[in-house]
Order: sequence, then structure tokens, then C-alpha cells
Amino acid sequence: MNPSAVAPAPRLRPGLGDVWGGLTAMLVALPAAIGFGVTVFSAIGPGLAGQGALAGVIGAVLMGTVAATLGGTARLVSAPCAPAAALLSAYALEMAGRGEDPALIVALLLGMGLLAGLIQLVLGLIGAGRLIQYVPYPVVSGYLSGVGLLLIGSQLPSLLGLPTDISLWTGLAAPANWDWRALSIGLLTAAVMSLAARRQTHLPATLLGIAAGTLVYLLLSVGDASMRSLTGNSLVLGPLDASGTALLDGIAARWSSLGGLDAAHLSRLAGGALTLAVLLSIDTLKTCVVLDKLTLSRHDSNRELLAQGAANIATAACGGISGAGTLGATLVGLNSGAKTRATGLMQGLFALAAAVLLGHLIAWIPVATLAGILVAIGLRMLDGEPLRFLRSRATVLDLLVVIAVIVVTLAVGLVEASVLGVALSILLFVREQSSASVVRQKLEMGRVPSTWHRPSAEMAMLARRSSAAVIFRLQGTLFFGNTYRLYGDLEQEIQRRRFVILDFKHVHSIDVTAAQLFLQVRDAVHERGARLLLCNAQDDGDRGSHRRHLLAQFGLLQPGSATVRVFDSLDDAIGHVEEALLRESGLTAVDEIPLDIAEVAMFASLRRETLDDLQSALQLRRYESGQIIYAQGAAGDELFWVRRGGVRLLARLPDGTTRPMAGFGRGDYFGGLSFLDKEPRPHDAVALGSTEVWVLSRRDFDALAERHHRMAYLMASAMARTLAARLRRAQDQLVTLDEY
Repeated sequence: MNPSAVAPAPRLRPGLGDVWGGLTAMLVALPAAIGFGVTVFSAIGPGLAGQGALAGVIGAVLMGTVAATLGGTARLVSAPCAPAAALLSAYALEMAGRGEDPALIVALLLGMGLLAGLIQLVLGLIGAGRLIQYVPYPVVSGYLSGVGLLLIGSQLPSLLGLPTDISLWTGLAAPANWDWRALSIGLLTAAVMSLAARRQTHLPATLLGIAAGTLVYLLLSVGDASMRSLTGNSLVLGPLDASGTALLDGIAARWSSLGGLDAAHLSRLAGGALTLAVLLSIDTLKTCVVLDKLTLSRHDSNRELLAQGAANIATAACGGISGAGTLGATLVGLNSGAKTRATGLMQGLFALAAAVLLGHLIAWIPVATLAGILVAIGLRMLDGEPLRFLRSRATVLDLLVVIAVIVVTLAVGLVEASVLGVALSILLFVREQSSASVVRQKLEMGRVPSTWHRPSAEMAMLARRSSAAVIFRLQGTLFFGNTYRLYGDLEQEIQRRRFVILDFKHVHSIDVTAAQLFLQVRDAVHERGARLLLCNAQDDGDRGSHRRHLLAQFGLLQPGSATVRVFDSLDDAIGHVEEALLRESGLTAVDEIPLDIAEVAMFASLRRETLDDLQSALQLRRYESGQIIYAQGAAGDELFWVRRGGVRLLARLPDGTTRPMAGFGRGDYFGGLSFLDKEPRPHDAVALGSTEVWVLSRRDFDALAERHHRMAYLMASAMARTLAARLRRAQDQLVTLDEY
């Protein structure tokens, strides 16, 4: 994707709805961002909750302002999100478990956020925005459920108020270590938030949860003096220093710590950053898709990835928590009147104002309250929909994919789960493509005759010999997963047919294995002295299809081959087979010999003097190959008979291409429909080879009809019978096309 091709985003002009939408979105995004920050930094060390809260605030401010300024999705609100918190806290716990220096861990998370933002920029620049949306649902479901469980697990120590010197499993096994104050605050917060979310109250559920948890804390503090002081109080966040000096000092310290990263750190950093970038991109684009459905709009995936990448780089550079376009805050803003992308900008500005003006109040937010909020968010991330997969044997494998991704996420790690997810995505694709038949339809030639109008004797002979040719209409993607099954279908027919026609009209792509398969088919056809006819195998550069190029590269399309012939359309291939069968039967006329007027079937019963009058009224016209006899829209005041050569009727399609509608050979007439109803010509008539036609104008026909009533009657009757036969044949073809 050329970045210069991206249209500039509309100017930011916030209206009143955007202001209210940004304010209410901030009430959802900021507390959650603080909770995410506390989660990540608490995994590094118990005394870093205040730094984590500040990192969450930075993330809410910068993700909101930068993403909205550069992005193009109206109403989208960006802020720190649960997938980022789960991934970053998992890495922090792993590093802390190995005894790494806390400052180095913070630097590692900073570097991971920077690299993830750069990866998002690259994804946007190369146009991968839409590709990320094609991750299979079972993989996404398992991954998000696993992240939700990780998020819940990371909050259990804070929810239970466990001492920092004991592990989670030890604490769970010893209820005596639980702090009932923290447990009461956290459970009530989660309950109020979940209830408010189900009732869809006017106030954000997150805000109501914080209010409920803080109220419980205040009531408990009446009888506990230690809860009324910030000093040594592990139940609250503690002082939040959002001053410019403290912020700059923190940024400088984290950047200086990057120098302590070694090769092992950088290796882990790269894998984690890729996982983080994909997670954040999926989370953002999923929110954009929901917005499109609710607002009947359309987002630009690649532009949004560019904006999200820039926002994550700015956020990480300033020590904030990475984020994405968040669904909860976005929907709250939408319901509050948000109209443009200025909503995200206002959310970021309101978050900055709240941190500066209300920082002393944020310090009193109970840690257990944030834990309760994050537990509620984690529970909402658990996807129960895959349980429906148990209802059918066809979807049991999909359920196993979900379970496998969850297990690997919890037992091994998020990076390993990402690798597994990619591998399972490939397996799901191969399974789906392999189980679906690539043979769209298999027909004998008699079911789909060519559009050439032939005499009844020729049609009868072709009907008797229709089993000599078989048509395979292929579809989908021909690749290594389905070639074995395709060859089995073809092999059965190769043994008993003289002509095998392969139609590639609905084939999207062909891989190397499939190309090798067609070489085997060619060899098998050659051994029997039969012919292989390929049609609709043209390359389509606009859709990235290179079918003909690949087949030619493997030597299948050799000029002058007696075994393999290539045609632009199925009708041309069928017409070739019909001509071959007619030549073998001796029914094909010699095209080079012009007809005499008495040899035309329509005039066979006319007397000589009548034929002479008709001959004098006819005009003889000659056309070279490809020359237009009449064009679509021309007046239909002439009737034509083919004296030598052939004529093809072509329909013009809206995309500028043409499609053959009918063909006429020596002795046949055409142009009769417009001649009868006096309407403009519906198609182009084009000469095939050097062609001669007789032309009878309507004025000359009327004059002849006055003198030769019987001739006019016979001509009208013959035209009516021919048109009826053609209509009946067209109806049969329409039935076949409907199946096609």
C-alpha cells in the first residue's frame, strides 16, 4: 500500500455531542486504564502501584489524543485495553520470577510497546489491515478467553488482599491470609459493575463500580484508622505524582534502562511485540467493525492501524500502557451523542484534566476496587459461544481449537499461543478447503451445447454423441490439500471420454501442486489419444490471479499441442468439440464454398421465379474477420442470411467486456427478433473469418410480400419455428446456468 494514497482525515471539529461523548467515555476508559497500569506494574513489584496508575493515565491521554488526531474512524475511543494488560503483566511476572531488576523490566515493557507500535505502522503501510480480520473465529475466541482468564488470575491477589510475600496458590489454599476488607470491596465493585452493565444504566458501569467500591471503603474506614491514611496503606493506590517534573524524570529513567537489555531480552522483546501488535490491531479493528454496523459507516483499516501504531509509539515513549480502540468506552461515547473522531480527542483531554486536577482523589481509589473492575472485564472476555460447537460433530474440531489455544495461553505463554493460533488457522483453512469439492459441476456436453444455431440433423447427431465429451466446472482454490481428490474425479472420466473440458471460470488461484496435477491429467489424456480443453484460464491481475501464467510456466500450454487446446470461453471450447464431431460425421459444410440462394433451407420450397425476385431484392455484403455487421442499439430494419463464413452475436457487459450469445453458420439467418418487433438491436453482430451475408431490408420485404404472399407466409412460418426452437433451447440453457 502506498502511504501517499491514503486520503487525509477530516479536520477535528468537536461538537457538543463529541464533548459529552468524550466525557462519558473518559469515565469508562480512565479508571480501566489505571487498573490496567496497576495490574502490570504490580506484577513487577508490590510498591509500584502508584507508577502503574500514572502509566495508565498516560496511556489514556496519549492513546486518546494521538489516535484520534491521526485516525479516520469517527467516534472511536482509544485507551489501554485488557489484552495489552494481560500480555504485559504476564511478561512482567515472568521477568520478575527470574529475578530481573524492576527498572530493567519497566524498560523491557517500554521497548515492547515501542516495537509493537512500529509493527502496527508497518502493517498499515503494507495494507495488512484487512488481513488481520481473517483470523478464524475459534482462534480469536480461544485467545481472548485465555487473556480473560489471565486477567482474572492476575487480579486475584489484589481482590483477596493477599500479602506480597506469598504466592497466589498458597494464598488460595489458606483463607486465613485473605483480607476480608479487600475481598468485600472487590466483590461489591464487580457485582455492581456487572449488574449495571446488564441493566444498561445511563451512568457508565465502570463509574458505578468505582463509586460502590469507594463507598464501601469509606464505610469500613470509620472503624479502622489505618484506612484513613495514605502512608503505608496497601489498600489504596497511593500518591499519584502527575507533575511535569516527575513525569520527565520517570521517562528519562526508563529510557536510560534500555541500555541494560541483552540479546536474550531483545529476542523475547521481538516475539512479545509481534504478539502485542496483532492483539491490539485485532481489538481495534473489531471495535471498528462494530461501529460500522451501528452507525452504517465504513472505516479505513489501514489508516486506523497507522494511527494506532503512532499512538502506541508515543504512549510507550512516555512510559504509558499500550492500548487500542476499546469497545466499551466507544459505545458509551456513541450513546452519549458522539458524532466524529473528535470524541477520542476529547476523551484524552478530559483524562489529562482529571489526572491533573483530581490526582489527590485518584490516590484514594481502593486497589481492590480496580481488581473487581478488571475481574468483571475478564469475565466479559470469556466467550461461551464455542460451547454450541458440541451440538454438531462438524464443529467439534473447532471447539478443540478453542480449548487448545486457551490451555497454551495459560500453561505456556501468549507468544506460544500466538504461534499455535497461526498454525491452527492454517490447519482450519486446509481442512475447510480440502473438505469442499472443487468440482462445481460435471456435465456431458449435451447438457450445455454451444450457442451456435445448427440444423436439426446436426443437432440430432450431436445429441447422440454427447457422451464423447465431459465438462468439469472447477471452483475455489486449487492447492495441495484438494488435488488428490480432484485427480480421482478426473481419472474416472479420462478413461472413457474423447474430450475433457476443464472450465476455470470460478477458480480463484492455482498452486504449484495443482499445476503438477494438470500435467498428469495431460499425460493420461495423451495416452488415450484424447484431447484436453482448457477454458477461462486467463490471468486476472486486478484480483491477483495468475492461472494461465502458472500453467504455461509448467509447460501445459504448449503452442501447437495436439493434446491440449486453450479457449477464452467455455462456449468456444464446446463449439470446437462440436465441429470436430461434425467433421467426423461428414455433416459439416465446406465454408469456403458460397451458398446459392436455393440452398438455404428457408427458401427450399420456393418456385424459381419467386427465388429470382428474392435474389434481386437481396444485397450481398462482405466482411473481414472481426468486422461489425451491426452494433448494439442500431435500428432493426434488416434481416440477414449467412452465405459464407460465420457470425457471432456478442452481448456487452457493464464492465466493458463482451459475452458470446449466439453463433450462426452458412445458410442460417439472424437479426430476426428486431426485424419482427422493430426494436433496436440488443447485441453486436461480428464476422468470424471472411464472411458474406445476404441482407433484406424491411421495405424490400414488404414489397416482395405484396407480390408473393405464399413466400411471405413461408418465411414468417420458418422464422417463427426457428425462433421457437431457439427459445426452447435458451430455456434449457438457463436451467443449466441456474445450476452453474
